[in-house]
Amino acid sequence: MPLDGEYEPSPVRWVREQVELYESSGGTQGATLWDTGLPVVILTTRGVRSGSIRKIPLMRVEHEGRYAAVASNGGFPCHPVWYRNVKADPHVELQDGSTRQAMTAREITGAEKAEWWRRAVAAYPPYTEYQEKTDRVIPVFVLEPTSPAGTAEARSTSARTAAL
Repeated sequence: MPLDGEYEPSPVRWVREQVELYESSGGTQGATLWDTGLPVVILTTRGVRSGSIRKIPLMRVEHEGRYAAVASNGGFPCHPVWYRNVKADPHVELQDGSTRQAMTAREITGAEKAEWWRRAVAAYPPYTEYQEKTDRVIPVFVLEPTSPAGTAEARSTSARTAAL
């Protein structure tokens, strides 16, 4: 289910401009990070304080239809603002090129996080430097497609119930 509400563009100029270019071109322009040429996706969240729709370009880390959202904030001491938004409401949208889909985010830990961290570093090597320059542990979310019947958690519960 798409997120409804008023879109509030980022106060950060490069974020606002990249999101605008990405979306206005259907994902054919603005789909790479500045001068690196590495692919990005657009993550749409609901602002925890404002309730407004917020959008941020993130590095594209995809595996079998699921994505990682790495809350690196460039290695700065605090989590990015979008981290709090996703923690408060895990129902998000993701645009990868021309494809938009509803997703459910869950923060991961342990072996699952280690596996996704390796994928993230393979997609964007500076993540290693970002972790080294901060004392905080950089959080990682896995974004999974939300089925029409509900969230990934609801699908899992339905599958367990059906198996009984």
